[in-house]
Amino acid sequence: MSLASQNRGRSLKKGLVLGVYESSQTSDPLVLTNSAEDFNKRVQSKLIQQLSRSGCPLKKGKSRTFHGLDEEFAAVVLVGLGKPSPGIDKQEQWDEAKENVRAAVAAGCKQMQELEVEEVQVDPCGDPQAAAEGALLSLYFYDELKQKKKPKVSVSLLGSVGADAWRKGILLAEGQNLARLLMEAPANHMTPNIFAERVQEKLKVAKDQVKVYARSKSWIEEKKMGAFLSVTRGSEEPPVFLEIHYHGESSDLKDPLVLVGKGITFDSGGISLKPSAGMDNMRADMGGAATICSAIITAVALKLPINIIGLTPLCENMPSGKATKPGDVVTATNGKTIQVDNTDAEGRLVLADALCYAHTFNPRAIVNAATLTGAMVVALGSAATGVFTNSDWIWTELKEASIATGDRVWRMPLFQHYTKQITESQLADLNNIGGSRYGGSCTAAAFLREFVTAQHWAHLDIAGVMENKDEVPYLGKGMAGRPTRTLVEFIARLAKSDSP
Repeated sequence: MSLASQNRGRSLKKGLVLGVYESSQTSDPLVLTNSAEDFNKRVQSKLIQQLSRSGCPLKKGKSRTFHGLDEEFAAVVLVGLGKPSPGIDKQEQWDEAKENVRAAVAAGCKQMQELEVEEVQVDPCGDPQAAAEGALLSLYFYDELKQKKKPKVSVSLLGSVGADAWRKGILLAEGQNLARLLMEAPANHMTPNIFAERVQEKLKVAKDQVKVYARSKSWIEEKKMGAFLSVTRGSEEPPVFLEIHYHGESSDLKDPLVLVGKGITFDSGGISLKPSAGMDNMRADMGGAATICSAIITAVALKLPINIIGLTPLCENMPSGKATKPGDVVTATNGKTIQVDNTDAEGRLVLADALCYAHTFNPRAIVNAATLTGAMVVALGSAATGVFTNSDWIWTELKEASIATGDRVWRMPLFQHYTKQITESQLADLNNIGGSRYGGSCTAAAFLREFVTAQHWAHLDIAGVMENKDEVPYLGKGMAGRPTRTLVEFIARLAKSDSP
């Protein structure tokens, strides 16, 4: 019998999540957080007594539930935070204390969700922002199209200390959850036009600082984006080039950060058709666009003082009598010709034209994100986003951002070795695939580099982090929305920096 069934009929309106640390003292193996200690005094030490009687010490990331301790809270969940203040784990490349808080609070909130508790107050556990992220990310689920909805659980900070950090964590988690929603939605419910409408709706509240343009096919044709248009030919859904301008900096003279996201709302592979098994996941092949747009929406909500331009070419990649054929040659907006030997290597085609357009804004830096290659899944799995960059400055900022968020990045090579494989084309200036089956993520990055002249550019291949099974404890199964929080943290760092 589930915990929810056992408590059916009871009023479980309010719950409390509290933290406990592991102690180095064998005589006292557990140490309560300040909030947990205050609550323990409030209930005349019943909390620590119950914990002592409940079995083995509470381990990191685990939870234990108690009832009847307090009239206000029908359920109290204690969560294990591990050792206090472990700091940066250089091997894991993240802030272990923050990750411990996220995972522990997530475990507690998921327990509350199973108990169908309506309102949960959360112990800040020494890091209100991380606590908020763990709480809200763990409670996300996609049930927009189901008649029977899961019970909603609202979370709030216990006490008032750290309220601003808690709010920031909520906004960051909401941004990632938005990306998850956009990626999870079925392709017939998230067409290019619907995607653009969703983003426009989210940015309406900031219309004084944000301008959004949903460019039509005729505009795309005027810009001579032949690579992008070649991908759209097989679909009945019209393409959209979504363009977002956020003026967060008081001076318009400040060069913008340009973010570019691959927006294939469904990828069948085109004429180079994918296997049917798992093809439904290709509804999330617009993960680059989803994370880029969600990061900008979050930056707007945080009122970050920086100018940003977001560019997302949106379309489907479908087979039909009009679709691009293997061996066809198309021309990008910068005049380079491309031999399309595999129509399933379409993401780099839509990005090529978008990257060319990005340069027209005299960018401070260009960062693009894309679920670009299966080879990246093979290389890194779901542990980290692969980063290809010509800029040590961008790499340093991205790496530091990812250490703070726990959503890691890993630098990949941009050797000329890979460039040769896509520039030695039989019919055109470039080939859209490399000459062998090896190093596929690297040859894809080399292809994109052919459309970049900016001194500071980074390509994020997010194919490996597109989906979560059980790898990240504070994310449920499904589309992950990664690395939205890392992108926001990266933007925030640039907003404070005068470099380059």
